[in-house]
Amino acid sequence: MFSQLCSEIFEASTSKYHDTDDVDAVMPSVYPDQTIEYYLFRKNWIDAVQWHLEDIIRNPEIDPVEALAIKRRIDKSNQDRTDLVEMIDSYFWQKYINVTRATDATINTESPAWAIDRLSILILKIYHMKQETERPEATPEHRQACVNKLNILLEQKADLSTAIDQLLSDIEQGSKWMKVYKQMKMYNDPALNPVLYRSNK
Repeated sequence: MFSQLCSEIFEASTSKYHDTDDVDAVMPSVYPDQTIEYYLFRKNWIDAVQWHLEDIIRNPEIDPVEALAIKRRIDKSNQDRTDLVEMIDSYFWQKYINVTRATDATINTESPAWAIDRLSILILKIYHMKQETERPEATPEHRQACVNKLNILLEQKADLSTAIDQLLSDIEQGSKWMKVYKQMKMYNDPALNPVLYRSNK
């Protein structure tokens, strides 16, 4: 099942990131470039770095100049993440391009890659929630509350994995079809963000 491949790669990436736990660490070369395995590993690596940037920027004592630099780094990370999701969807588009669509085929509310994006974030949530269940200085009540949350996250992972595999199966069989829309984000585009194009006059 494709969701199992995703989970294995996301878990490996999350674990590898935490070997250094450094937002400036260089992503290791684990898979050949331009393979689906590479895209999945890179997807989760970006998510892991951004997870920790989001933690850092919430420090109430952070220097405002540093905070602005991190906010801009997060913005770029979001764009990189979106670009990578579109690459993963392109992989599925090419894979299923010759499938004969049933006359009553329907479109899913989200593409396969955006569901996989959610799985990547979920793997990170599970990793960090598990850490909280084992944090020695935390109260027993805190650790138990986190155990309860972890169990829900694990159930959510099982459900999401099933949904991803079902969606891919439906696309392969022609009962659902993919329609990929580019995100067309406007705030990063100097031709579409009024603040940017007015500043260039």
